[in-house]
Amino acid sequence: MRFVTYRTALTEPRLGLLHDGLVVDVEYFGAAIGQDLPSTMLDFIDLGPIAPRFLQEAVTNASTADFVGTSLPQANVALLAPIPRPRKNIFGIGLNYTEHVAESARSLDTSKDLPQQPVIFSKPPTAVAAWDDPIRHNGAVTQQLDWETELAVVIGRTARRVAEADALDHVFGYTVINDVSARDCRRAGQWIVSKGQDSFAPMGPCIVTSDEIGDPQDLSLKTRINGVEKQNGNTRFMLFNVAQLVADISSVMTLEPGDIIATGTPAGVGAGRDPQEFLWPGDVVECEIEKIGMLRNPVVAV
Repeated sequence: MRFVTYRTALTEPRLGLLHDGLVVDVEYFGAAIGQDLPSTMLDFIDLGPIAPRFLQEAVTNASTADFVGTSLPQANVALLAPIPRPRKNIFGIGLNYTEHVAESARSLDTSKDLPQQPVIFSKPPTAVAAWDDPIRHNGAVTQQLDWETELAVVIGRTARRVAEADALDHVFGYTVINDVSARDCRRAGQWIVSKGQDSFAPMGPCIVTSDEIGDPQDLSLKTRINGVEKQNGNTRFMLFNVAQLVADISSVMTLEPGDIIATGTPAGVGAGRDPQEFLWPGDVVECEIEKIGMLRNPVVAV
């Protein structure tokens, strides 16, 4: 199933389900079939694995009348970030693809050695942006604004010291995230200022449930800048796969429903190119992941 957070000119952000070109409002659809369902993504995830299974069956068996007054054409709504305001910081994973380790060592003075454990940083909730929201380019702060297309994992069940073999059972679904990075804003080796600025975590366009994705380690990732391809990789080349990341993070801190893990980016970032390329006002960034979709954001001067 494909879940979105949407808004119209007359509504606050609401939880929707993409179905046959429609955005079905989950709360209104629930009322139409006599069920109490939530209006937000986080409240729906909190219901646990039974919720998407119940909704899938209900939509499959619904009559045409059940969608009248409970859905809108997708073209008539604005898509927001699937989780517009995460409950806590996004977990970022650095240097998680072999070739990206190599290009970062050449251009960003990071170690050329492959990490022996996941490299973890964070992006605050205020960094989240939606489809078509501007990536803010503050020229007084950065002259090296960069792109990173990444698979984002959305946790569905509390994970505390989970085994790698059980880790994927704790995943609700997956979305696309652009780990926007100001390469010249690292401070004493710390990355949060580089990666945590407002608008530096565009996310979307939807969350695809884990059952529909299947194997998260066989998805192509692409980045285009102004229509020109810059990144073309596959999640099979992660150094630490999704299950390993969930197990590792949960070994030291509790992962809760709605938590987000951005799993790293393949080679092809601007800082790693020869000559280097960076984002400037007027550029348009497209991040695309197989089975999920494409996330588009313009770069705007602030």
